Amino acid sequence: MSSTITGAAIIAGVCGAPIKHSMSPLIHDAWIAAAGLDAAYVPFAPAEDRFEAFVDGLRGGAIRGLNVTIPFKERALAAADTASDLARMAGAANLLIFEADGTIRADNTDGPGLLGALAAQASGFDIAAAPVTILGAGGAARGAVAALLLAGAPQVRIVNRTPARAEELAAAFGARVVAADEAALPGLLSDTGLVINATSLGLGGGAGPAAPLELTPAGAVVMDMVYRPLRPEFLRRAEALGRRTVDGLEMLLRQAVPSFEAFYGQAPPASVDVRALALRHLGEA
Repeated sequence: MSSTITGAAIIAGVCGAPIKHSMSPLIHDAWIAAAGLDAAYVPFAPAEDRFEAFVDGLRGGAIRGLNVTIPFKERALAAADTASDLARMAGAANLLIFEADGTIRADNTDGPGLLGALAAQASGFDIAAAPVTILGAGGAARGAVAALLLAGAPQVRIVNRTPARAEELAAAFGARVVAADEAALPGLLSDTGLVINATSLGLGGGAGPAAPLELTPAGAVVMDMVYRPLRPEFLRRAEALGRRTVDGLEMLLRQAVPSFEAFYGQAPPASVDVRALALRHLGEA
């Protein structure tokens, strides 16, 4: 946090339930301090049944904006007055901007964050070369699907414990997105180029999705949106098979950049190594 906060400070934050695990305040406040901004970034944890009332009470710019995480991303889009093309396509928003005229603008930076993480940790990976398989059908999966389709993925397969959720998501995106139940996963993995865990399985060190990663092609990339721990069980299994992996921390850091720009009107200072800061916080340094 910057050393001086005045009555003119620009306030933003992150909203979720629960929220105490979020590293977004650590990241944004490090950038704020390095830039010397009169600003702050704080966590909010409204009751799940009060999310809409909480957001509505922020109209008029009392705070500049919110990042939105589980379980509110789809409801965040519905609460906004206008939305970016990517947020509308995704059917979910992880960024809300509160304009001075009382309107709320929604955006989705999850997809760009995912693509940035792939570029950083799986250099040369061609999204257009093979189908993508996503485990999970929540708000994070929606942002991923939209970005992957725009980046040229020939097909995106959605596998979810509740098939109806996967079918709903697939129907929203059209013919290039298909839903499947968990029993079909072995067949889907045999020709997939990218496997993404978009569920919370593995969070806190537990077992990740029980996907038979050994059935993936040798050149497949495996990504996990979980970043606590940095190397969740899902990624460790992929690494043991020799698959290239992409961690959830990199996605978190990449999606935070456009959010910071939207809140504070400038790019984050390049002088801050936020990945090193986050790794120290996670005890991984």
